Amino acid sequence: MTDANDLLTRVAAKAEASSGPLPPPASAEAVAEAERTLGFALPPLLARLYREVADGGFGPDYLLLPLTGQGRTVLGEYASERASSAGEATPYWPAGVLPVLDWGCGMYAAVDCREETGTVLLFDPNALDDDGADAWFVDAGDLATWLETWLAGTGWYREDDDGGDATPDPMPWEAAAGRIAEDSPEPGRVGRA
Repeated sequence: MTDANDLLTRVAAKAEASSGPLPPPASAEAVAEAERTLGFALPPLLARLYREVADGGFGPDYLLLPLTGQGRTVLGEYASERASSAGEATPYWPAGVLPVLDWGCGMYAAVDCREETGTVLLFDPNALDDDGADAWFVDAGDLATWLETWLAGTGWYREDDDGGDATPDPMPWEAAAGRIAEDSPEPGRVGRA
């Protein structure tokens, strides 16, 4: 088990070294307000990242989105994806799964907020088929492991990786179909987890 305090210290150091000037951390009030808006709590480690490291702007390649504020945010992307999913014949975005990083080409790293440890998922709309679940993969079993992979420079997303010590490619998220079916939102509603 990773010590959260040690992990946050190492994440903050790498964030400052590799991302340049960081935005200030989100206040405890901003995190609490985001949770009220969402209707569910963030996993403890995710909340601490936003409160103690920075309000986005660090992490793998394309960097974590800010929680709230101007421009693209976690809350805005979540509401947008939930609304788009609700408008589709085959819904694809389950409640409680927050997009935290945009990989480009419509792909997201997302955190399952129904899991206290925050399973990190990969959403790849290019894999959408007849079932919205086809687009979901498990990137890491928990947020701490995902962050450790970034710190070690061994993520699947590393373009310069020779395959030696990289983490394996994400595997299908077995729970995706059930989660999508159980909580497909009504059109126009962000929804509760």
